[in-house]
Amino acid sequence: MERIAGWWDGFELWVAGLPFIPQFLVVLVGMVPISFGIAYLIDRTLHLADRALGRDETGNGRDTGNEVG
Repeated sequence: MERIAGWWDGFELWVAGLPFIPQFLVVLVGMVPISFGIAYLIDRTLHLADRALGRDETGNGRDTGNEVG
């Protein structure tokens, strides 16, 4: 675990030492995919929790308002 912590500290120092634009791009390239991944996992977890609690509104015969006609 200390190897990972040491690597992370070195990476943080490297990013902090970059000029603003490259620093922004490195953070953006790293954080956008991670943020989307976390949002997807939260969405799936809440969807499964709703299904387990019987509050899932899709596929249970209710009118969802998406039907034409």
